[in-house]
Amino acid sequence: MARAVTGALGVLAPYLSAVGDPPQLLPARQQMAFTLGFHIILVPFGVALTTLMLIANHRGLRRGDADALLLARRWSKVAAVLFAVGAITGTVLSFELGILWPGLMGRFGAAFGFPFAIEGLFFFLEAIFVSIYIYGWDRLPPWAHFWTGVPVALSSIGGAAAVIAANSWMNQPGGFTLRDGRVVAVRPAQVFFNGAFWWELLHMLLAAYIVAGFVVASVYAVGMLRGRTSRYHRTGFLTGFVTAAVALPLQLVVGDTIARYVFQAEPAKFAAVELLPATGTHVPETLGGILVDGRVRYGIPVPDMASLLAGFRPSTRVLGLDAIPARVRPSDQAVNTVHLAFDVMVGLSFALLALAVWFAWLWWRRRPIAEQRWFLRCCAVSGLAALVCLETGWIVTEVGRQPWTVVGYLLTRDAATTRGNLWFLFAAVLVVYVAVGAGAATVLLAMKRRWQAEGGDSVAVPYGPDPDPAGVPAGAAK
Repeated sequence: MARAVTGALGVLAPYLSAVGDPPQLLPARQQMAFTLGFHIILVPFGVALTTLMLIANHRGLRRGDADALLLARRWSKVAAVLFAVGAITGTVLSFELGILWPGLMGRFGAAFGFPFAIEGLFFFLEAIFVSIYIYGWDRLPPWAHFWTGVPVALSSIGGAAAVIAANSWMNQPGGFTLRDGRVVAVRPAQVFFNGAFWWELLHMLLAAYIVAGFVVASVYAVGMLRGRTSRYHRTGFLTGFVTAAVALPLQLVVGDTIARYVFQAEPAKFAAVELLPATGTHVPETLGGILVDGRVRYGIPVPDMASLLAGFRPSTRVLGLDAIPARVRPSDQAVNTVHLAFDVMVGLSFALLALAVWFAWLWWRRRPIAEQRWFLRCCAVSGLAALVCLETGWIVTEVGRQPWTVVGYLLTRDAATTRGNLWFLFAAVLVVYVAVGAGAATVLLAMKRRWQAEGGDSVAVPYGPDPDPAGVPAGAAK
């Protein structure tokens, strides 16, 4: 019966506790997975939507493009709403680290906490300039207002880099001295710029631009399918889609390079990605499939491809799961989750690449985008596909590290709290996140309805001077 329930749970299976694990481990992992999975959706919009906003703002000022300026203004307000939601979910995550994982924070907090201190500085900087940029519409000289948005984009990238530093440090820990099980010395630069930092950062930043670009493009694609084919909608679509289409081929190159890095530095994760139970050469790439009792079932092998991916030669020897000591070997369920998540991520990435090639062909043939109904239908779902890529990529990174929290130093079961009934805490967090998500969706939909009804974007500010009706910022010299 227990095995049947485990199989039905599917993606939850890697988080089921083994015999001897504390009962708090399962709810702690489920809560962390849920809150991280929710929060990671917001990251691309903090990092990349602000950049798209500045691109539109710059175009509007440089070319006198009123549609681009209107897009920038509206995107800035959407970014502000998502920033507020991200602040809430990010704060919950910071508390969870102490409540759910005292073994991690108590033992490695001196090292692991350093990137989060840097992230806090970037967060406050971003919050300050988001406020200035939003308030500054029609109240600052146009180019001065544009430049107040630049720190928003840069600080969001800096904050993301700090969080990536913490996460990559868990995969490739370094920069500390451990004595009697305690950290006695920390080298901050080595903690932050650890061995996995640059690859994970580049991968995440490109993912952010891909996700934000396709989500923005999908919104305007839906609008064009419904007959809204104005220049405003075309500009919004092209700004998002072109950004994502440029970043996507770069991401595939980076991902291919990261695969070889993982092969060298994280052999257990590479074995899980490739669904490889045994060490060998001429290792095939397995499409689909799962491990059942340590054997690959239902997969489609591509001969020698995993060895070629790892070392450019069919004879490249790839370590399998049998090379991992039994006590720290990931379970079949965890391996299946990592492998299938990787397959989904790569498959959807190539589907999005095909969409980008389709767009390039239409552009070359000078075909009006607004008239290409099937292309727009595909673009309408591209945002969802990009979000799925983001989530599955995060699963590969996080579940692929298991059973370690800090690879080689701290097992996840030893990092979890051993006190209290965490299911009640998880239920409370679910209620908060559902409320926050529903509130954000309600606000964004209300903004959309108002923009469609009014056709403009002039809304009175409760506090502060109103813009001059003639278009001159209030208080400016005339």
